[in-house]
Parts: sequence; structure tokens; C-alpha cells
Amino acid sequence: MTTSQLLPRPGEAAALVTVLGLLVLEEIALGMAEEEHRPVIGGILIGASCSGLLMVGAVLFSRWLDARRPLPLPPPGPNGREYSARALEGFPMEAVRPLLLSEQAPQLGQLYSAWMLARAGRTASWISRRLDIPLAAAQLLVDAARAPKLDQRR
Repeated sequence: MTTSQLLPRPGEAAALVTVLGLLVLEEIALGMAEEEHRPVIGGILIGASCSGLLMVGAVLFSRWLDARRPLPLPPPGPNGREYSARALEGFPMEAVRPLLLSEQAPQLGQLYSAWMLARAGRTASWISRRLDIPLAAAQLLVDAARAPKLDQRR
């Protein structure tokens, strides 16, 4: 597991910060309430706390499901994963070449897999997390996959 997988995603972070803010507001509301209103406010706050716990549980469950979902990759061939020429049609090799020559460069097979996932409609951040490639490389492939084809104007 890489460190990028340990950090929360923006949606998860927003949900968790919301839950923490809700807990702080509950304590303030209960402290400021008059003695006769505390049982009612306490009941409302218990319900709000339960909804916060459900939200945290949903975030953790979605992460667990995402980690268990298999990647749609082609079967391995004698030289690793093999992709047909038709599947790699439109692959931006010239744009990717500088990435392959950089330090800590992703493998060409990873970029081919990322291309297939980009063509399937996955987002750059999802591809980057799942294949452990730089976000810039994944974004380049997603942009190329979504670019309109010039020869299909007819």
C-alpha cells in the first residue's frame, strides 16, 4: 500500500470534517442548553451522532469495496500483458515518451493499462490510485482518450 492510498480522498475528507464539526457543535449546544431542555437536546444529538457514525461507516465501506474491485486487465501473454493494436489505437506515445524517460518512470505496461481504463471512462485520479502511476501521466491519457477523433467526423 502506498502513501497515496492512505490519504483520504477529497470527498472522504469533507465527510469526515463534517462529522467532526457536528460533534463539536453538539458539545457546544449541550453545554449552552438550559437544564430543562437537555434531555430533548441530548436525544437529538444522539441521533445526529448516529448519522455521523453511519457516514464514517459508509466512507470506510466504500473504500473497502473499491479495494476489492478487480481491475479489467487483459490476460497475461508470454511477455507480460498483451494489448491488441486496435485496443491501443490512439495511444499518445509521443506525449508519453518524456514520462518514460523520467526518474521513477511508470512501466509501459502500466501506461497501456491506464490507457484502457481511460478509454473505459475512468477518471485520472482513480487510474492514478489504482495503478500507482503519477497523476500527470493518468491525466494526459484521460485527456487523450476523451479528445475527439479527427478522422471520425463523417
